Amino acid sequence: MTSHTQASVRFDRELVLDAAVDAFRKLSPRLQFRNPVMFVVFLCSLLTTGLWLQALTGHGEAPTGFIFWVSLWLWFTLLFANFAEALAEGRGKAQANALRSTRRAVPAKKLAAPQRDAAVTVMSSADLRAGDVVLVEAGDILPGDGEAIAGAASVNEAAITGESAPVIREAGGDRSAVTGGTELLSDWLVVRITRNPGESFLDRMIAMVEGAARRKTPNEIALTILLAKFTLIFLLACATLLPYSLYSVQAAGSGSPITLTVLVALLVCLIPTTIGALLSAIGIAGMDRMIRANVIATSGRAVEAAGDVDVLLLDKTGTITLGNRQAVAFLPAPGIDERVLAEAAQLASLADGTPEGRSVVMLARERHGLAAPEREESLGEFVPFTAQTRMSGIDLPDRAIRKGAVDAVERYLAAAGDTLPAAVKRAAEEVARRGATPLVVADRQRALGVIELKDIVKGGIKERFAEMRAMGIKTVMITGDNPLTAAAIAAEAGVDDFLAEATPEAKLALIREIQAENRLVAMCGDGTNDAPALAQADVAVAMNSGTQAAKEAGNMVDLDSNPTKLIEIVAIGKQMLITRGALTTFSIANDIAKYFAIIPAAFASTYPALDALNVMHLATPRSAILSAVIFNALIIVFLIPLALKGVAYRALGAGALLRRNLLVYGLGGIVVPFLGIKLIDLLLVLLGLS
Repeated sequence: MTSHTQASVRFDRELVLDAAVDAFRKLSPRLQFRNPVMFVVFLCSLLTTGLWLQALTGHGEAPTGFIFWVSLWLWFTLLFANFAEALAEGRGKAQANALRSTRRAVPAKKLAAPQRDAAVTVMSSADLRAGDVVLVEAGDILPGDGEAIAGAASVNEAAITGESAPVIREAGGDRSAVTGGTELLSDWLVVRITRNPGESFLDRMIAMVEGAARRKTPNEIALTILLAKFTLIFLLACATLLPYSLYSVQAAGSGSPITLTVLVALLVCLIPTTIGALLSAIGIAGMDRMIRANVIATSGRAVEAAGDVDVLLLDKTGTITLGNRQAVAFLPAPGIDERVLAEAAQLASLADGTPEGRSVVMLARERHGLAAPEREESLGEFVPFTAQTRMSGIDLPDRAIRKGAVDAVERYLAAAGDTLPAAVKRAAEEVARRGATPLVVADRQRALGVIELKDIVKGGIKERFAEMRAMGIKTVMITGDNPLTAAAIAAEAGVDDFLAEATPEAKLALIREIQAENRLVAMCGDGTNDAPALAQADVAVAMNSGTQAAKEAGNMVDLDSNPTKLIEIVAIGKQMLITRGALTTFSIANDIAKYFAIIPAAFASTYPALDALNVMHLATPRSAILSAVIFNALIIVFLIPLALKGVAYRALGAGALLRRNLLVYGLGGIVVPFLGIKLIDLLLVLLGLS
């Protein structure tokens, strides 16, 4: 999301005016029916309006002015609730409109075959279909989402991510996915289109940031049902009060029964209108905050699940460490010259396109002046690095060189009937104990020595993990390193546990094991080999720079491709849940104050003795009732900024959060209405409306 887009979705005048207009549009009965609490307020508003019209004919059950003001403020209650939802939706619509401005049809160079020199047909990007192959050259706009199948180039993704720095996209790795609407700055790519028009990543982004398209999450649905039950209970209770009041007046032979207007006001003040009015806005705002963090969630369920996460699975490289481990030393086996080891390591790394592999080539050149040969098939048969084998190498006519993780090379040697020398094992263990990563190089089933790769833990990451621990979240580091290396880095970073020598199958098995304990798991990934684990995780964050398979498997996409963002995502999810819980606590608590304001006033004509319960010393029964109704409406307006911004998040445990909410929002929910209703009552007296 571009920075100017984010800046344009604040509470500006145009946004507020549009939300005010939408608030009136949302008075449609069909829309009101979706929210049981506010639908009851809608019916009550219609009823009091009818009673007011009846009073205008001279047959009112209560003074015409009193019925009018009660009816008017009930309508305001509805409008304020609609305004909260419309304002939250409006921020998403503003972002969606900004994204739409970046989507346009562009010329596409369709290739007759998946080769750069194949015949080209120029056509509109709107006519491309999944499976088509296109050529994109420097200065071209990528015509659609796809996978680079040939070439390498720098791409400007500012239209999607807001970052001006170009990124590298290349075929054959985990950075092969490209996004339609971005611009190629240099070189060329052959891209296979993976999505039809209208189904692109940009289209999905637009659909997700549209607040109106949001579906209710399971927790939100459960809370809606709970609020509906509360409303039904109060509705039944209020329905029995009228016949009870009539009976009491007849039996006592004095007083007057409660009126329908007062009963309606009592009902609206007692049901949880505050949280009922803000519930939808809280959910929409939660997704909006995720978008502002440059994370696109494919569902509200994913945002909500982020707040309930128990376990975080974090890749070591790029998340816990700075990534791009560098080769810093060659440690030859006894009787092996270091230059021989360096030469073999360099040859084995020609088929390793990872940053680590490239650093081995660089170290061999710097230490021993070995110029890397061109990677030509005439050299021999290359063995590329894979997540499964965790080795790379080259087969020459008289040599078979392998470079990889200690256990992988050990298995390779064992398959040939050889073993890893004890001296090489000790060297590898010593490297691991230093927190570095050892790689073993073998030639013709003979271990030549160890390469030391250095990795650096990110500054401040240990404190972030301490925050997670305080929240009751377990952190697990995932790495392909051996257990000794993993243990050293895990201790330095402060994670709770680690999975060493991780394969795609091991990641998947770990997630299933954790979920079997009824815990929610969050993880991030960018490669095709991460797709199975991402599909299994409850919160799965795919990197925007990653493969299409990873994006499809995840339920969130991080546009910044920052693995550390997973921690921020969890914080945003928890903030949404905390906000919902805090405002629910406040809504239920403030009913207590309204009991003291409206119940003595409602039955003052039936039971004059109840005036003793008028602890707030409100002027008259009618001013007490009207003050409660007005406060019930205005408190929604005052809470809208909190619902949209979210309750301030702190890394606390569940027990501490509960105590804090009860103290701040529970006690506050009792105190604030007492002060607010009394102040409104004084104003009504000054205005002569009591």
